Amino acid sequence: MNKTVLIIDDDDMLRKTLARGLRDNAFDVITANSAEEGNNILSRIKVDAIVLDRMMTGMDGLTFLKQIRSKGTTIPVIMLTAMTGAENAIDGLSGGANDYLAKPFQLRELILRLNNIIKSDAVPDSKLPGGLVFTDEEFFITDPNDTTALPRILPLSGEEKKLLRQLTTPVGNVVASTPMVAKRLRNKLNVVLSSVDIVTIRGRGYKLVHICANDDNNGEKK
Repeated sequence: MNKTVLIIDDDDMLRKTLARGLRDNAFDVITANSAEEGNNILSRIKVDAIVLDRMMTGMDGLTFLKQIRSKGTTIPVIMLTAMTGAENAIDGLSGGANDYLAKPFQLRELILRLNNIIKSDAVPDSKLPGGLVFTDEEFFITDPNDTTALPRILPLSGEEKKLLRQLTTPVGNVVASTPMVAKRLRNKLNVVLSSVDIVTIRGRGYKLVHICANDDNNGEKK
């Protein structure tokens, strides 16, 4: 299963170039053009690694990194910077970065470093999200907090059911589909489940993701 990388960089050209390069090398990519937007994404979507620019308009990368580490976030982070010198690298690493890469750099070096910081023993999330059950060729919605409540069938068209089955075997699969079918399925899931969402993986298809508990479901889907 592909790993999901969040790129946070206010340089439009570099951000788009990195995103394209990582996608070409089997990563799923979400992008943000500021630390503030990155925070919004992290509040909704779980990612496997962050590529973070140090110098950005608004909140800088080092402040952002220290902030998420203070909240207990352990997501691996590679910090990018045009600032040279050992002291700057020490600042980044002591601030919580797992690795530190000076600009300019080669894409293959970034990929190697990403693979190194992402846990190689990570197990794909093959379990269905809480509240969703598949049995007898149908999806059902249950209430994990009320064991006495009867499961309710999730009314899906044949195309929607096929897409959801592909998205959940295992959870994390990227599946090609028509935008109309994906949108209909997303809307139906959003009504009955607050723990998941369907995001677009540009150029490849759609992916089911777990939503953090504090999500307000008002963020833009990338």
